[in-house]
Amino acid sequence: MEFQQFYLSCLAHASYLIGSDGIAAVVDPQRDVDIYLKEAARRSLRIQHIIETHLHADFVSGHVELARRTGAKIYLGAQAGATFPHVAVKDGDEIRIGRAVLRFLETPGHTVESVCVLVTDLERSEKPWAALTGDTLFIGDVGRPDLSPAHTPQQLAALLYDSLHGKLLTLPDDVLVYPAHGAGSLCGRQMSTDLSSTIGLQRKLNYALRTDSKEEFVRLLTEDLPERPGYFLRDAAINRSGAPALSDLPPLPGLSPAAFDAQRSEGRIVLDTRPAAKYLPAHIPGSVQIALGGQFASWAGALLGVDARLLLVAEDFAAVAETRTRLARVGIEKLEGYLEGGILAWQKAGRPLETIPEISVEELHQKMRGGEDLQVLDVRRQGEWDSGHIAGAVLQPLNNLEKNLGGLDRARPLAVQCQGGYRSAIAASLLRRAGFRNIVNIAGGFSAWSACKLPVATASNAPAGH
Repeated sequence: MEFQQFYLSCLAHASYLIGSDGIAAVVDPQRDVDIYLKEAARRSLRIQHIIETHLHADFVSGHVELARRTGAKIYLGAQAGATFPHVAVKDGDEIRIGRAVLRFLETPGHTVESVCVLVTDLERSEKPWAALTGDTLFIGDVGRPDLSPAHTPQQLAALLYDSLHGKLLTLPDDVLVYPAHGAGSLCGRQMSTDLSSTIGLQRKLNYALRTDSKEEFVRLLTEDLPERPGYFLRDAAINRSGAPALSDLPPLPGLSPAAFDAQRSEGRIVLDTRPAAKYLPAHIPGSVQIALGGQFASWAGALLGVDARLLLVAEDFAAVAETRTRLARVGIEKLEGYLEGGILAWQKAGRPLETIPEISVEELHQKMRGGEDLQVLDVRRQGEWDSGHIAGAVLQPLNNLEKNLGGLDRARPLAVQCQGGYRSAIAASLLRRAGFRNIVNIAGGFSAWSACKLPVATASNAPAGH
């Protein structure tokens, strides 16, 4: 049996190719499907089966395009209600690929239609070798239980407990676990950076599997549940019907500074994907910065939404093309054009530019010790904050920042901080767009603060009002 994991770091997404005797199956494909076609060709495999462990909410899947290009059948849980041609699978259904057997387990909880796939390699043993667990079981975590409009999180969490304890945790300890996501995904809270594990290790180490009761599990998963990104239900709906091929998207026009500015004045959002080091010193007023790196697509989906009408500013045309692909992976397709010649062309045309200054952590510490009237805004997640933060800072996680601007004083200077600088630059651009003028970005973020051994507060000694 042949087995290949593909990991797309910008979405923390894992997909798989399984082959035997010239036939292959692809599990949870990303939207741009050429990687599977190329790998199958390299291995002399023909893709005949496409499996979706569930209707993904955090990205747009390429299952329909891959089926169109290969003639393969699509397999999906019977509760999905998908409108494209597919095989609705239930507990115990199997696909045989040469000397490999793929057996389905219905594992509702993350979604009602979720399935896991037990992989048996008959060349090794007649017992299962691995479980492709989708978003049911992650390495170090389990799937979030709030993706069904017809079920409460408590109802889904109860179903998830039964799926885990009644099915996956009955497997032998040596069965390998291959999930659909890793650290950084918004589908869980405490995922490991490891891309695989075993049932035995997860039984011992996964916090969610060590609860004493179903009631405790439900409470653990639903208490302080992070807000679901707004684009999740939209992406799930797109996947239920199937997305168009990327090649069907219309060409993206390059716009002169004058044409770009005209579109901007009509209310289009300017998305600048250059690194913070290039954006902060010089950028188009009112533009939103999300650097083409890190969790770019996830942040674009969460902060801009699927229906955003965008104008792009990028370092070069290769970055424009990459931006478009990454945005399409989360369903953002309404791109009106890009600034031809980039920010240099804008500057040469005499168009206005803005600057957001940076401050070092040493300078910040001096200002705070000197009693300067300065707000420090931490845009990390709650768990990061609890592990350590700057005393006196205010926590407003980036995903909810625009909803919580009322708690910030627009008249006072505002220093923005995250862990390393990626999210704080995004936040600074959003704040400037919202009318905050006296903003500085903290270079290096909390990592730099810690590296300089400056005072750190934790959840146990945090000041009131964080």
